[in-house]
Amino acid sequence: AMPEEINRILTDSISDYLFCTEQSGVDNLLAEGVEEDKVFLVGNVMIDTLLKNRERAESSTVLEKHGLTPGSYAVLTLHRPSNVDDPEVFLSILNALSVIQNDMPIIFPLHPRTRNRIASSSMAGEFAAMPDLRPVDPVGYLDFLKLMSSARLVLTDSGGIQEETTILNVPCLTLRENTERPVTCEIGTNRLVGVETDNILGAYRDFTSGGRTAAGIPPLWDGQAARRIVDLLTTGSLDR
Repeated sequence: AMPEEINRILTDSISDYLFCTEQSGVDNLLAEGVEEDKVFLVGNVMIDTLLKNRERAESSTVLEKHGLTPGSYAVLTLHRPSNVDDPEVFLSILNALSVIQNDMPIIFPLHPRTRNRIASSSMAGEFAAMPDLRPVDPVGYLDFLKLMSSARLVLTDSGGIQEETTILNVPCLTLRENTERPVTCEIGTNRLVGVETDNILGAYRDFTSGGRTAAGIPPLWDGQAARRIVDLLTTGSLDR
């Protein structure tokens, strides 16, 4: 389901240090037989980037460009082959989106893979029938950060966005059957909803009826992960 996991496992096997973003990563590596003195819980360098750039992103004019009001729209990203290459799965997701876009506009920065799949399929008509599902060209990091931070809801099949929405305290519905970021569901704002129309809409209705649970920030997601890694590499030790 996640082809990149093969690359992660291969990279782990040749690494001298393994820096984990959450405790489950530490636990999994130790269960795989990795030596304990190679594994360190350091936090999340992607969150370092987000926190460093969050203030800069506030000056983005992307909302004005697309006619969006803070807190009144959803952001959608789709790019995984399992979602966009399978017409049946893609249509199942679109059927749910057709309902959601009746409640709020959905801004949809198109990944090149997704754009190509739409162009080469018969789904153009499906999009034309959903005026408030708004495909747009890909946006830069600061603009996308502004889009997420001001959204009422994010729907995605991305791994990183699950983490970013947790820090931004924005509800996230993940359109996948599994996640390599379980802490975002256990502690954060993320909910794993799958790709079936009814399951997506059930989670969406739970969200709109106030079913959101209290969310927190995972340990060490404080903007200091890179500093911890540098300290470890330069001194050989880390104050855990």
